[in-house]
Amino acid sequence: MATDPGKAHGSDDAKDPEEAAAPDGVIREPEDVSPDTTDGETGEARRVDEEGRTEPLPDTDGRPSPKAALVYNPTKVDGDELRAQVAARAKDAGWSEPLFYETTVDDLGDDVTRQALDEGVDVVLVAGGDGTVRAVSEAMTGSDVPLAILPSGTGNLLARNLRLPLDDADAMIAAAFDGDRLAIDVGIATLARQGGDSEKRAFVVMGGMGLDAAMIANTRGDLKKKVGWVAYVDGAARSLIGAKPFPVIYQVPGHKVHRANVQSVVFANCGSLPAGLELIPEASVTDGDLDIAIFQPKSAFGWLLVWRRVAWDNSFLRRFRAGRQILSLRTKDNAVRFSRGAGIDLATVAAQPVQLDGDEFGEATHVTARVEAGGLTVAVPRGHTVSGI
Repeated sequence: MATDPGKAHGSDDAKDPEEAAAPDGVIREPEDVSPDTTDGETGEARRVDEEGRTEPLPDTDGRPSPKAALVYNPTKVDGDELRAQVAARAKDAGWSEPLFYETTVDDLGDDVTRQALDEGVDVVLVAGGDGTVRAVSEAMTGSDVPLAILPSGTGNLLARNLRLPLDDADAMIAAAFDGDRLAIDVGIATLARQGGDSEKRAFVVMGGMGLDAAMIANTRGDLKKKVGWVAYVDGAARSLIGAKPFPVIYQVPGHKVHRANVQSVVFANCGSLPAGLELIPEASVTDGDLDIAIFQPKSAFGWLLVWRRVAWDNSFLRRFRAGRQILSLRTKDNAVRFSRGAGIDLATVAAQPVQLDGDEFGEATHVTARVEAGGLTVAVPRGHTVSGI
């Protein structure tokens, strides 16, 4: 549970639980709550001690190196248990006392990660959803400090693509202190808004413009908490109703400019999704390229071709030699077109929704995505291999 920045646990003047839980009479819409955040929390994220109590951020004790930092989303993990595990492993490894940071609504993890890096930490552990992993990765890109991912959210997309253990937090904690290191690519997206503003954000799995972003926007938060990634099926069904293609101009660096009416454009650093689905099976997080998927079905039958390509061709047939032979003989269709390169430039007349690693990032009229090859170092268990990269 998130802590009150002004009071320690057990304070005599803490609010009565029933009074604190009473409704405030304000009706809120789902969009009022940011995804992958600490409900009810505001203000900056902060360091906490081993008991979860707020600690001042300045470190005047001059802690000796090496030291680790844990950045975690208290709505996704048991903070007490996780802090104890990390502290115990650090002690066994002969490291100094770790630094602990909780995320909040106003800081998904990027700001506190920069604070941890400023304190000279030797490794950062992150526990939270895909949004928390994305934010922490953004802050760590180019730092050469390794990141250890403790899978904790709905999709665990980067962990899945790296074939990391999804249900063994202790193995990943051990990897932070005594594991192998792997340099992976990071995508950098610049989003230009209709009013002229722009922002630059990192992504480690994939981003997209169009229907895929609308699907995420239409996914109900309460359903996502109950059934996990399956909730996206509901979001997809609601997005497909009345979905219309939009005109886009796009170019992969080194290739010619294309004009098309599309439903969605996805730019991926890696291509595996939950439930064993392979959106782009050839995508690699270490090849220095982004893989591009242009979805342009022209009818309901076109959507069936899209589904066949993703769920049957990519996710099943491609695993077997006979299946690959079948695919080589099949007539190509244009419902989905794939490309690969150092990035992509997208431009539309009307602003379209954008998503990065499964989080909404508003609407944009122009997206420029580029890859920073080897921009992030991740910690993996000793001897761990990642097939396909």
